[in-house]
Amino acid sequence: MSRSRSPSMPVPVAVVTLGCPKNQVDSEVMQGLLAKEGFRLVEKPEQAAVLVVNTCGFIDAAKEESVDTLLQLAKLKKKGKCELLIAAGCLAQRYPEELINEIQELDGVVGTGDFQKIAELCREKLKPAHDTAPVSFTEHVAFLYDAATPRRRIGANHTAYVKVAEGCNYRCSFCAIPSFRGDLKSRSIDSVVKEVEQLAKEGVKEINLIAQSLTSYGWDWRTNGNGSAKPNAQALPQLLKRLAPIKGVEWLRLFYTYPTDFSDGLIELMANEPKLCKYVDLPLQHINDRILKAMNRKGKRKEIEQLIDRLRRSIPDLSLRTTFIVGFPGEGEAEFEELADFVRETGFDRIGVFTYSPEEGTAAFPLGDPVTAEQKTERRQRLLDLQEEIAGDRLSVMIGRKLRVLIDGLSEDGSDRLEARHQGQAPEIDGVVMLEKSKKQPSPGDLVTVEVTDTVGYDLIGRVTT
Repeated sequence: MSRSRSPSMPVPVAVVTLGCPKNQVDSEVMQGLLAKEGFRLVEKPEQAAVLVVNTCGFIDAAKEESVDTLLQLAKLKKKGKCELLIAAGCLAQRYPEELINEIQELDGVVGTGDFQKIAELCREKLKPAHDTAPVSFTEHVAFLYDAATPRRRIGANHTAYVKVAEGCNYRCSFCAIPSFRGDLKSRSIDSVVKEVEQLAKEGVKEINLIAQSLTSYGWDWRTNGNGSAKPNAQALPQLLKRLAPIKGVEWLRLFYTYPTDFSDGLIELMANEPKLCKYVDLPLQHINDRILKAMNRKGKRKEIEQLIDRLRRSIPDLSLRTTFIVGFPGEGEAEFEELADFVRETGFDRIGVFTYSPEEGTAAFPLGDPVTAEQKTERRQRLLDLQEEIAGDRLSVMIGRKLRVLIDGLSEDGSDRLEARHQGQAPEIDGVVMLEKSKKQPSPGDLVTVEVTDTVGYDLIGRVTT
C-alpha cells in the first residue's frame, strides 16, 4: 500500500496518452471506466498510485516513444511513488510478452480489444495479497465503445473526437494496424447520434468524426439476404444527415477518408451542408502508380487527380490535407521527384510526411529497407520545405478575408492573445488564427467573425469584427 494514501481514500490514477486522436478516445473511455469504478483521476503522473500508458505501435518512432515513456515512468515505481504501471493500447496489443520481459516494473498489459477490463486489472493487482506476476489482457478482437460507455474527455470542452468505427478491412502493405486492431467494425448510426446529442448538451460545438478509414463506415453491415457483406457507400452520408440537425453542434469534421471511397453523395453533402467543415483529410501515401501498387493502395494517379478536381470544383473554399510516406522500398529519385512535382502542382493546404518504417507482419516487410535513413530524412525535409512555400502562398491570399472562427483559448506562447481556428484548421494538427487583442475578448467555444490581417508561418493573424 502506498504511504501517500490511506485504505479508505480513492486510488489516484493517471492515464498518459501517446499517438493519434483514436488513441485519445480510447484513453477517454478508460478514464470513464476507471472513474465509474471509484478511481480518482489525476493529471500528473507524480500524483498517481496507478499509471496507465496508452501506447502507440504504428511505426518505429512511435514505438520508441512508447517504450521510453514506460521506462521513464517506471522510475516513479522504483521510488515508491506509484504502485502499478500498466501498458495499454497498440504496442501492448502487438508486443505484450516483449514488454513484460523487458520492463520489469510492468504489472500488466491491456490490449486494444480489452480496454473494458482496465478497472478489473487495477482492482485485482491492488489487492494486498495479489499475484505478483504481470497480467496480460490482449484478446484479438476490436473493442468498440458505444453511447452508454463511460467517458471522461481530455482537452477543451467545446471540441470532441467521436470514433465511429474500429479496425480496417484494407491491407496496405506498410501498415500493421489491422493485425492488432482487427477488421472493420462500425457503430450503429443510432449509437453515434446518441453520443453526439449528449456531447452537444455538454457544450461541445465541434465534432471530429474518426475511424481508421472513415469512408468505409458501415461497409461491414450485412445488407442482403444471403448473409454476405456488401459495401454501403451511403452509410456515412446517412450518418451525417442525422448528425447535422443536432442542436448545439456547429461543425462536423471528417478525418481519414480513403481516396477511392469518396462517393458522389458524400461530396454533394459536404458542398451543401453548412455544418460540414469544408475540410478533407485525404491520406494518399504516394502518387507513383508502381509505388501505390506495391503499397497495395487502391486507385492510380489519374483517379486521385480526378477526385481532387471533383472535390475542388464541388466544394468552394475547400481545405485539403494529405499525408505521404517517403522511402518505401523501390522509391528511387525518379519516383520521389514525381511525388514532389505532384505536391507542387496540386497545392495542398497542408501535408504530413512520414519516413517508411518496415513493420513485422506486413506484406512489405520482406522487401527490406533499401532506402537509407539519410535519404528518407532528406526527402522528407525536401517535401516539407516545398510545402512551406506552397502554404505561405495559399495563406497570403487570405489577407483581407473575413472568416468564421471557433475560439480555442489563450495562446500557448505565453502571450495574452487568443487562438482560434476556421473550418479549414483541424485541432492540434493544423495552423491557427492568432487574434489581436480586442475590447471585448471572446471566450473559448465562441464562434466569431474575424478579418485576416497577416500571416506568420502556417498561422493566420486576425482581428475580431463581430
